[in-house]
Amino acid sequence: MWTHVGGHVAADARGAARRRRFIMPGGRKGHGLGNTVTVCRDCCCGSLRKHPSTDHDAQLGALRAGLEPDHRVRVSQCLDVCAQSNVVVVQPDPAARRAGAKPVWFGLVHDDAVLGDLMTWVRAGGPGVAPIPAVLELSVITPPLAARP
Repeated sequence: MWTHVGGHVAADARGAARRRRFIMPGGRKGHGLGNTVTVCRDCCCGSLRKHPSTDHDAQLGALRAGLEPDHRVRVSQCLDVCAQSNVVVVQPDPAARRAGAKPVWFGLVHDDAVLGDLMTWVRAGGPGVAPIPAVLELSVITPPLAARP
């Protein structure tokens, strides 16, 4: 008998863990072992009032189209760095996380070039696997105190 534990791990009656595929949003299958990209969309990030020249829905659509199903893209409420909106956080994949990789926070993500560079880096492995390109380093921000390890 298998028991579902978490998003992509199952355990048999003896408790032995096994990786399983899971269904991504929209019914697509994914292995769940890539990076997780969190896109802030709350009070400032994603706000047409604050950023009228940014197509926030197109940004989110581009991330999903360019990264899923190999990586997870999710939307969050306020990440408490409103002065740096639009904020995107890239979590390392599980193996990189176990090896000590930390999430990387990006701010002021308004333009398609930055978004494209970010997606290229994530597809190359992201935190702990691929070095951050110099042009993308310009968008790295310090996470708020609550998010620091």
